[in-house]
Formats: sequence, C-alpha cells, structure tokens
Amino acid sequence: MSAEKIIADWKNKKFKPVYWLEGEEPFFIDEVVDYAEHNILNESEASFNLTVFYGKDADWTNVVNACMGYPMFGERKVVLLKEAQQMKDIDRLENYIQKPLSSTVLVVSYKDKKLDARTKFSKAVKQNGELLSTKKIYDNQLPEWTAEMIAAKGLSIQPNALAILVDHIGNDLSRLKNEIEKISINLNNRKKITDADIENYVGVSKEFNVFELQDAISQKNLPKAIRIIQYFGANPKAGPVQLILPTLYNYFSKIYTAAAEANLSEATLKPMFYNNPFAVKQAIVAINNYGYSGTEKILLLLHEYNLKNIGINNGGSSDADLLKELAVKIIAA
Repeated sequence: MSAEKIIADWKNKKFKPVYWLEGEEPFFIDEVVDYAEHNILNESEASFNLTVFYGKDADWTNVVNACMGYPMFGERKVVLLKEAQQMKDIDRLENYIQKPLSSTVLVVSYKDKKLDARTKFSKAVKQNGELLSTKKIYDNQLPEWTAEMIAAKGLSIQPNALAILVDHIGNDLSRLKNEIEKISINLNNRKKITDADIENYVGVSKEFNVFELQDAISQKNLPKAIRIIQYFGANPKAGPVQLILPTLYNYFSKIYTAAAEANLSEATLKPMFYNNPFAVKQAIVAINNYGYSGTEKILLLLHEYNLKNIGINNGGSSDADLLKELAVKIIAA
C-alpha cells in the first residue's frame, strides 16, 4: 500500500479502521496524516469528530477512549496519533487494534521505526487495517520522482533545470515539494520550468553550481571550472566543499562504471544517469575525455582531497584553494 493509494481510497470514501504509517521516509507519512487531518472530515464534522494526540504526551487509555467513542453529527471519527514512536506503552493499543470500531479511522504516525512483522501487534494491523512502510528514495531515483511530481501538476521541466534542482536540494522530499509549489505559482501561464526559474525562485545560480562544475570538469574546461570555484569562494553557501566532493565522487563513480561498458550508446547509459538525456551526453563526454584509467585516478584524487578537507595533510589551504588544486589535477588526469 502506498501513500497515494491510501489518499485515493479516502477520496473515494473507502476507509479502514486503522492506518499504521511507519518507516524512514517522513514525507509520505506526513502527506497521509495531513490529508487525514484536513480532508476526511469537513470543517463542521471535524469540530466534533477529530482528535489529535502527540506520542510524547499521549496516554494509551485516552487514545483508546477517543477511538471507542461514536461520531457526532457525522458518519465517522478520525483519531490521529502523531509522533507515535515517542509514546510509552504503545503496545497497549494492541487490544483495540484487534477489535477496532468501524466508525473510527485511527491513523498512527510511527516515524523512523517499524513494527516487528512477527508480532501479534503487526498481524493485527495487517488484518484490520493498512500498513504503510516507507523507505528513503535513493539519490538515483530522485530525478524521476521529482519529474513525476512536476508532471502531476501538468508541468514539465528542462533536463538541466531538473539536474540543478535535485542536485541543490538533495533527498529532502518536503523541500523539493515546497520549491516546486513556489515555482509553479510564479510560472503564470507557462508549463515548462527552466533553469532560469530555478535561479529566480530557488536561488541556485544556473551558471555557478556544482552541476556546472561537474560539467566543466567533464569537458576538461579548466577556465570555466576555476570561475565556478572562485564564485563558491566568494559565496560559500552556494557551493560548500562538503557538498561538492561527495557529489563529484558519486558522479565519477558512475562514469567509472560506465567506462567499463563495451557499448557506450545512449540507450545503454540512460538507466545509469536517471534516464536524463542531458546527463547521458555529459557522461559520454567525460568517458571520452578521461577513459577508464583516467576516471580511476580521479576517484583516488577525490578521496585524497576529501581527507585534506577534514585536515589530513592539509597545510591550511582554504576550501576554494583546495578545489582549484583538485580541478587542475583532475583535468590533467
């Protein structure tokens, strides 16, 4: 069961008495809880039939009593238990979950943890309700996930703009959603998000970002790489070295794997680079410029400069100086 399917069922007035939302990705849990809080009941029903508890302060008896109450002036009650992972004696809810009231919708937010599937508690949830177990989206899935979120709004995005957006924000799904909302509001009648939109509304320069540095190094364009690094030196928040080094290492690790392929066609490389044609073309340039052995040297250099960044064999160089030195050595690889 997915968050989207749960919300779709609710929109169609299909309810189960218990929804247990668990796992390591809070975004999907929060999406379901937010919908339950603001959309299952209308405003007049909610004043009588919506009860919200927070795990740290909740007592299991109060939660059960709220669930056992019958709805007033409506068809159902909604009981939300937020941050349930902080609740003491949460296992005491088991008896209720084994025999829940059909007119109550109990939604439990249990973040960063999971029920033991072997326990009676877990089996009771699965038998009488729905279990949503969330996982973090891997970095290589982010571009596709973000593009799908944008498409759901009836919009599209340029490949370069997508790469900049995802690279800048990373695996923070809530922030990605908020930034997309902000951009969409400012598009007026346009339907395509451009890199200029990312610069204007997210605050990421379309010319000076880690993605453009990656592209400059791929092309062996040292003057462009130095200009970007100088910009980072003057604007540390735009390109912290703690972000740049892992990003470059992740990218050239993919190049290293791709360079070992016998077939370097776009079709072969697409799955390795988020099915993004722009990223695939950039990768082919990097492979042609560095090859397998050159990319191996780059990975060793990135490891060496990551150690320097944390103070090992570093004579006191600034972040910008380290990056300039690294870029010169990479491009010479």
